Amino acid sequence: MKLKSFNYLVGLLIVLIFSPLLSEEKIDIWKNKKEEAVTITPQKKGEIKKKLNSNSSQPIKFKDTVQIQEGILPQSNDQKVYGIYEPANYDLNLNMWSSTKAEDLRSSLKRLDKIELSKSSNDILEMILFSFSYPPQGMTEKEFNNLKINWLIKNDRAPLIESFLKQNEEFDGKSRAVQYLVDKSIASANIKEGCEKIKFIDASIKDAYLEKFKIYCLVFNDKKSEAQLLLDLLREQNQSSKFYDDKINFLLGLSDKTNEKINEKNLLNFYLSSITIADFKYEPTIKTKPEVWKYLNAANLIKFDDASDKEKLKELELAANKNQLDKNKIFEIYKQIPFSLNTLINAKTSYQTLNESDARALIYQKYLLSDNSESKIEYLLLLEELFKKNDLTNVYSKFLSDKIQEIGIKNIPEKYQEVALGRIFSDEDLFLGKVRYNDKIIHQSKILKYFVEGENKKKTQKDIDKIFKKITKNKKYFISAKDLALADALITDGFSLPTNFKYNELAQKFDVPKNLLKLIENDQKAFLGLKIVEIIGEDEPYQLDPETIYFVTNLLNKMKLVTIRNKVLNSALPKRI
Repeated sequence: MKLKSFNYLVGLLIVLIFSPLLSEEKIDIWKNKKEEAVTITPQKKGEIKKKLNSNSSQPIKFKDTVQIQEGILPQSNDQKVYGIYEPANYDLNLNMWSSTKAEDLRSSLKRLDKIELSKSSNDILEMILFSFSYPPQGMTEKEFNNLKINWLIKNDRAPLIESFLKQNEEFDGKSRAVQYLVDKSIASANIKEGCEKIKFIDASIKDAYLEKFKIYCLVFNDKKSEAQLLLDLLREQNQSSKFYDDKINFLLGLSDKTNEKINEKNLLNFYLSSITIADFKYEPTIKTKPEVWKYLNAANLIKFDDASDKEKLKELELAANKNQLDKNKIFEIYKQIPFSLNTLINAKTSYQTLNESDARALIYQKYLLSDNSESKIEYLLLLEELFKKNDLTNVYSKFLSDKIQEIGIKNIPEKYQEVALGRIFSDEDLFLGKVRYNDKIIHQSKILKYFVEGENKKKTQKDIDKIFKKITKNKKYFISAKDLALADALITDGFSLPTNFKYNELAQKFDVPKNLLKLIENDQKAFLGLKIVEIIGEDEPYQLDPETIYFVTNLLNKMKLVTIRNKVLNSALPKRI
């Protein structure tokens, strides 16, 4: 028995000593085989396909980024989570949906789909929806993930889709996400960028459309032998088509003729048609797919040679209004429409005798010929009315804003200034502006530096003592709902307020909706966040009434959603210039 034990130990020792060498030898042999490969045999097709499918850009592993908060346990050992952001960054956790019913989430997202959300609302929604988490009660991982992908695609969030693909290796809907990025690149006539997206196409994606695009990218990058191999494999799997074979054979130089018929089944087919048909001509209509419109526009394939073709112009105006066509194209066409000198001179009256498109073209040309600010703004506002009349304001609103800013508000006659100001579009960074502190008003005072600039707590407490003491001595000073919103945030963050400031007594004047307080009782952090998004909606926080600002920030304080609260406060409270 001792001898057998000894032999067993010696054998085990030998295995342990030589196993690394054996493994190393296997790796060397594999490398040598790859180096020796010259011809493509049927047996090696699978190996080469695997190589072609491999993704050199490895996605970030979720397990290394998400911090599971103390006391929060995963719902199950095998359940996966998907997202982009670490939940702790926004005061959330992996189980933030665990107390919410699936139907409540579905209903909330449906309501939000009907609202044109402001930038702040969108930012908050993204924080909540794309933080890693388990799905709500009664919802599968697949459905939860598809809700996210659907939202990203519908809202044209290409950068976030790329982030999602990098953060999550395999998930339901991956092929849709990649195809969206590919089609977006084709639609912008940027094939080089589209071909860069094939890094997301790996063995986990079984999608004929993406495989076809990958093959075309190999042709595009002059890797024809690899393209031929993948094409053969695609045909073996019956995933190719007669149209696609014809186009790729032509591009590979295997045939010198190609079908002249334009294929609109999908964007890739349409693109292949456009680059293989000599003197390609295509007349888009209202029924043309939006992505095809975008490609035609980006590739400069939309021509308007006949100024008398009013029906074609109407179709182009409608396409521009739907964001399918570059809006500037419409104004370029307007310049091409001929008018007599007499018609131009009497434009203010003669436009009424013309058809709708010609009337807009005439007034636009008259605007271009105007030599002073007053007449320019008059024609711009008249043109606005003509666009509104045909529900084409989306074509014109940004153009009007840009032209008013070019003229300059100070150069516009005073009687038009207020109207002109209301027509100017501004990005959030522009209309928020720089904070101007006013220590005579609590919610505009330099106490806000703590939230806006990250002022240290010691300095902030000194400012609180000084400013509150001074203001509360003024018996004429009215404590507003915005003042209470700031006070509530300060108390939540551990600051002390002067004893003569009766916060609790003052707060009783304002009611917080009971249905939202119920969400706090049930620890429904994420769902409360969605409710806040619904409340803010299409407005920026500073556009809300003071009472709403107070109860929104009060709810966020109670739920300890400090990051979201600070975003609301920074928009709603400071005076900016």
